[in-house]
Amino acid sequence: MTDRCVLCGKSREQVRKLILGMYGGVCADCVKLASDILRSESGASPTPQPIGSVDTIPKPKDIYRVLNQYVVGQDRAKRVLSVAVYNHYKRVKAGAGNEVELQKSNILLIGPTGS
Repeated sequence: MTDRCVLCGKSREQVRKLILGMYGGVCADCVKLASDILRSESGASPTPQPIGSVDTIPKPKDIYRVLNQYVVGQDRAKRVLSVAVYNHYKRVKAGAGNEVELQKSNILLIGPTGS
């Protein structure tokens, strides 16, 4: 018997929980996906997926690193965009009830695509 999900192939270390049976295991993510599929086929609404959490806001430096994986060159644009995304997260986290008002800005990206 293997320590991998028989449906998605993820190892035990890659998943939250691996449910083992006689002939293999199924990870909790695949169980949930199968449950949602069965629920949708029966007419019931699927379990809502969380959109994301703003509890931990990535720093502009972290956002910049992620952009580096997808964008070639354009260093100044990546820096400006990183700070803008960070400020957006702060604004969302602060909500309407906070006394501190963060200035909202729009971003227009133009120029060569790098392709």
